[in-house]
Parts: sequence; C-alpha cells; structure tokens
Amino acid sequence: MQAHPKTYKKLIAKQFGEDFRSAVEIVEVPLEQPTADRILIKNKFAGINSGFDTLLCRGKVPYVNLTPPFDLGVEAVGEVIAVGADVRDVRVGDAVVTTARGGGYREYQVIDAKLAIKVRQATPEVLTLMPTGISALVALERVGEMKTNEVVLVTAAAGGTGHIAVQLAKLAGNHVIGTCGSEKKAELLKKLGCDRIINYRTENLDRVLKSEYPHGINLVFDCVGKQVFDAAVENLSIRGRLVVVGFISEYGKSAEEIAQPRLYHQLFWKAASVRGFLMPHYQEYAAEARDRLLNLFYSSKLQVAIDPTQFNGIESIPTAVKYLLDGQNCGKVVVRF
Repeated sequence: MQAHPKTYKKLIAKQFGEDFRSAVEIVEVPLEQPTADRILIKNKFAGINSGFDTLLCRGKVPYVNLTPPFDLGVEAVGEVIAVGADVRDVRVGDAVVTTARGGGYREYQVIDAKLAIKVRQATPEVLTLMPTGISALVALERVGEMKTNEVVLVTAAAGGTGHIAVQLAKLAGNHVIGTCGSEKKAELLKKLGCDRIINYRTENLDRVLKSEYPHGINLVFDCVGKQVFDAAVENLSIRGRLVVVGFISEYGKSAEEIAQPRLYHQLFWKAASVRGFLMPHYQEYAAEARDRLLNLFYSSKLQVAIDPTQFNGIESIPTAVKYLLDGQNCGKVVVRF
C-alpha cells in the first residue's frame, strides 16, 4: 500500500477580486482520511471553467452565496486511493469523475462516495463530458427543444461546450453553423462536421446569416453574448429559439448598457423566444444525459477535443483561466496534477 502524503495543495479564493489571479492563493492543508461513507481521490486532471471561476471570484454567481476564503474548481477526474468503512460500490484503484464545486483545483479530495461517477479511465476526455457535455445536451434538447432538419447556430463552437453541441446537433440530423475566431478553430470545426463555419474576425455574422439563411435560424446555442447575441436574435426564424448558455464576452467586465428597442419587438412578430439555461435548474436530466454521452463517446460517435496546451500543477491554474478567457483555446482546457 502506497504511503499518502501528509499534506497537499489547493487553490482558494482568499478575497473577492475583479480578476481571478488577484483573488486566489495556493494553500497547503493536511490530507484527511475518509470517514464511513466517503472516499479519498487523487485528482489527475481538472477542467477549467473561466467564466464561472471569474464570476465566482467577483461574488457574481447569484445562486452561490459564498464568503472568502472558499474552494475553487468544479470537475475533476482521478483515482480512488482510500475508502471509508461503509463504502461498497467504489474500490481503491477505481477511476472516478466528480463535479462538486470546490473539488477541482486541488491535488486530493475527500467526497461522499455517492457523488463520484465511475468511468473506465481517468482521462481528460471523460472530464469534458461531465459537466460540460451534459450542459450542451440538456440545453439543446430540453431548453432548445432541438428537432431534426433544422438550422442550428452554435457560437464559440470550438470551445469546451460548443464543440460538443456542434456534434450533438449534427447527430440529431441538423444543418449546423459554428462561429469561431481563428483558422485553427475552423479546422477543428471542419473535422467535427460543421456545415458552415463563420470566422468572426474575417466575416460579419449578421451579414452572413441574412444573405445565406434568409428563412432564419431555428435554434441558437449562444455562449458569447453582446453583438453575437444581437445578431442571433435578429436572425431567428419563425418560432426560433435562442438558448443563453453563457456570455463570455462580458465575463470579468461590467455589464454593457444598451439603448435599443425592447426584445419583444424582435420576438413577437416571429413567435420566437430567448431562454436562459443554467444546469443547476435542470439537475433531474443529468444522469440520463451523462450515460448517453459516455455511450456516444465509448462507441466513437462523439469526439472530444482537449486543448493541446499543457497546464501542469496548481500553480498553472490562473494562467489557464486567462488563456481560456482570452479565447485562445481549441476544445476543453484542462490542468494536470
């Protein structure tokens, strides 16, 4: 039996701060052993969620009421290295994914065994399916009421959530438009079967949609906000649906004040709608979505893109968060421990 270290490192928010780096610090804490129904996990990879991380560190996530210091990081995948006396379903050596807030940006974690999801291997790919992929699937199907033979627009399509949304929309038999900001991202989208790729640095989204899709867009999966949101609303079809999955263009900035006619002027005449999506309000669909995604992945119907840039260790997390916020990533950004 390997000896476990006495202490380990984790990242905490020591204060609220405008940007992530100024709010966080690394602390070293004692490694506790798991009690009755808990397990001890050595984290191998953690997923980076810059939008959520930044908003959390600014005290701007309304459904989480936290006072610093608090733990950071959500999804992690690792290996079980000790189990409590009452744990039956999980063994030492199992690979597990966890998505408890505060369980990600740390080298080890102790968690209720029921909250760990067993997977075949502790790889960054399965990390992308949970909770990122689950969000994409539930947002498209439950909130966006995705059908087949529709025109679907995915913004930030080469990102962690976007690249899964693109594939799910294609698997459902739709025509998929993806927006991105670089040639490298466009290459990834081509590989994933995107029907029309719009690089917003070289083409104008609103103009492309108006000229190439005169009947409008049936379903929009928007992670960007600002002008991208405006163009998407403007180009919704009759009974089109726009799902707000995020608004990365405004994270870490104060909300932009806009003076323009109210939204109902654009929606009413088309019987179109704009819907907000937040996974905590759709938890009842998570387990089924997770199983379906793992099956799609294990049967090679779904590809997972992991950003090739290596971020190693707790120290690298602030840099990884900035890298993602700056839109440099292609696929999911992960840190390895």
